[in-house]
Amino acid sequence: METTYLIVGGGMTGDAAVKGIREHDADGRIVLVGAESHPPYKRPPLSKGLWSGGAEEKIWKNTAEAGAELVLGRRIVSLDPKARRAVDDEGDEYAYERVLLATGGTPRRLPGAESDRVFYYRDLDDFHRLHELAREGARITVIGGGFIGSELAASLTGVGAKVTMLFPEDGIAWRVLPPDLSAFVTDYYREKGVDVRTGESIASTDEIDADAVVAGLGIVPNVDLAEAAGLPVDNGIVVDEHGLVADGVYAAGDVANYPSPVLGKRFRVEHEDHANTHGKVVGANMAGAVEVYDHVPFFYSDMFDLGYEAVGEVDSRLATVETWHEPNRKGTIAYVDDDGRPRGFLMWNVWDKIDAARDLIRAGEPVGEGALV
Repeated sequence: METTYLIVGGGMTGDAAVKGIREHDADGRIVLVGAESHPPYKRPPLSKGLWSGGAEEKIWKNTAEAGAELVLGRRIVSLDPKARRAVDDEGDEYAYERVLLATGGTPRRLPGAESDRVFYYRDLDDFHRLHELAREGARITVIGGGFIGSELAASLTGVGAKVTMLFPEDGIAWRVLPPDLSAFVTDYYREKGVDVRTGESIASTDEIDADAVVAGLGIVPNVDLAEAAGLPVDNGIVVDEHGLVADGVYAAGDVANYPSPVLGKRFRVEHEDHANTHGKVVGANMAGAVEVYDHVPFFYSDMFDLGYEAVGEVDSRLATVETWHEPNRKGTIAYVDDDGRPRGFLMWNVWDKIDAARDLIRAGEPVGEGALV
């Protein structure tokens, strides 16, 4: 098969790249190869809206309508950047002019934990299986207190399951929230009926008595294809400000280690906004644009009736400047460097402040309390 553009990966990034290409090249052939049997779809509803009755038909990204040919249920297993050839797991060969590696990541796994009742929650099929198991009174253990673990624990509790959370940190969302706020959220989950057990590590799921175990342990970037092809890899596939890896080779989304001109360091980001914006910019660049990716991504989360939006570098190891309208219930948190300049902001039950927060990050001036009021 010969194509102008080969997209390796069938997630949101791949879809966004297709649409970025089409804005600059209306006619070039685009072939997208995805490992799932489903075409690209929105990922956040898997841990959020679908659990509260959201319509599944609204998650689809309609990639084919943008003029891409979809090859589903296949994986690209080898790549020759010099010959500009790729081969999938059925032995079919693809000749391309430009290729995008949007290979995403693979959930971290527990040693020896291979069972129908253990979920490494990542895709729509995982949602269908878990939703069917999560009946009223089902006992479900969630391993991990981070982004996916906290959202799923709330969603599962909402459909009547009896949820236990296990993780080694001192509180929920420990790597993102300041310690006091993390402690508040942990107690709040307990009030909602979740059996939260902090400071616990699990060597094997065999010791867990539950109807299902959900491992929310984060992902490992899928770099094997790039590594085998001799491309630069370092906590992801290393790209420049245009998403370029090597001549004719690009990478974007979860798997890409990219430079942020605004924050002055490299990041690898695993959230929806980055997948969509990076994918679109890099797709445009594949089609001849010369756009610098200087976007500051945001992410958001729902935790029962608590919620937040966050933008920039939001890391609990950074110093913070906190402004509370109502302690632990409504306020903003600036994550700052040693000079008090904002690296990121978290808006806790405060909305419509993302653009203002980005402006403050870009300005690079020290901030005090009330900066986002």
